[in-house]
Amino acid sequence: MTNQKNLKVVVIGSGSSYTPELVEGLINRYHELPIGDLWLVDIEEGLEKAQIIADLTKRMIKKAGCNIQVHLTTDRQTALRDADFVCSQFRAGRIEARLRDERIALKYRMIGQETNGLGGFSNACRTIPIALEIAKEMEELCPNAWLLNFTNPSGMVTEALTKYSSIKTVGLCNVPVNMERGAAEMLGVERKDITMQIAGLNHLVWARKVLHDGQDKLADLTEALLTGEDKMTPKNIPPFKWDGDLIRDLGMVPCAYLRYYYQSRDILSKEFAASESKTNRADLVAKVEAELLEIYKDPTLDTKPQLLEERGGAYYSEAACELMSSIYNNKRTIMHVNTRNNGAIQGLPNDCAVEVSSVITSSEILPLRVEPFDTDTLRLIQLMKEFETLTVEAAINGDINAAKRALILNPIVDSGSHVEEALRETIRENLDFMPAFAHYVEQ
Repeated sequence: MTNQKNLKVVVIGSGSSYTPELVEGLINRYHELPIGDLWLVDIEEGLEKAQIIADLTKRMIKKAGCNIQVHLTTDRQTALRDADFVCSQFRAGRIEARLRDERIALKYRMIGQETNGLGGFSNACRTIPIALEIAKEMEELCPNAWLLNFTNPSGMVTEALTKYSSIKTVGLCNVPVNMERGAAEMLGVERKDITMQIAGLNHLVWARKVLHDGQDKLADLTEALLTGEDKMTPKNIPPFKWDGDLIRDLGMVPCAYLRYYYQSRDILSKEFAASESKTNRADLVAKVEAELLEIYKDPTLDTKPQLLEERGGAYYSEAACELMSSIYNNKRTIMHVNTRNNGAIQGLPNDCAVEVSSVITSSEILPLRVEPFDTDTLRLIQLMKEFETLTVEAAINGDINAAKRALILNPIVDSGSHVEEALRETIRENLDFMPAFAHYVEQ
């Protein structure tokens, strides 16, 4: 399909150190994504970082010879008017909120992580109200635009958007992208020559098939994984070993985040050790981000620095920009995205968000139906989907009982009085972003 219109692309949360990765992807696809205006949006508190990144963006675009006008603003509504694509990558509360989340979780002897457990709950409750505000503005200012959500926790944010907004939205995570690229490398084949089927929930997915040359190579991939040749795990995740007998018996290849559920106590012990040495993940992310911003300030820099790949965002631009291009050009690419289930995973509601291999068209996202999961895996997926559903409800309504019920269900969150204390502290520390819960901490 040939299009002539110059596109308006809006990036919300442009002060993110990931933005140069996105810009690189847009530049590489300029021949098929004719962007005329790139609007970089951030809040006042993030404007200094956003300015540094906007300056780098202009240098990158100039070097590439692309005719793209770059605009930096804190006025979200001006940026959104008549947009074609809106890329959401903001972090509610910035990195400081993630640091608090991990500290609180570990204080109460739970796994601290920004998309899983107590930290995932906290992040969702901060983020979902803002995401819905953006969606409401889009309904008025750019009702035909697509919202591409990269904001964590991507699955829960996408679920809120699909249930409580009329805009066209799709969520994206780079974990399946890393799995697909790594699988091709481990099998010694070109990525373009394999078709990987992935299904589950965001950060809770499994590779179900790896098709190559008329055969399913999943068993070969499993053996390569178990012999220490793992190329699928993002660089920001420390090396670990799976239980070989368990993985073979599952008949699927799990994403790295499933170690939180299959190896909870082992991971918790490592996180306690890391926290004692002041090297937990949030601290490392903050350190890398500070280093990147110093690099970005270099007025001679006009390319994406290699250090960015250490943030775990490797191949983010490839997925984000391919998604945008596939929608715009109706390429019908198969990608692994967060979208409405619509029967793709049996045993889950049709209207919930799942992360599945899908056909990307200019009209809608078409999730591909997968073979039924074994009962034990399906129960885990159902349990986590109920956690997500209750979390979305709690985030929107400030429903403290929904919050408690959600946390009680989560396998990596304990129950009991200390969880009540952890929840109260979480809300108190995040009250600026969770005002709907104010009545709870004031009791």
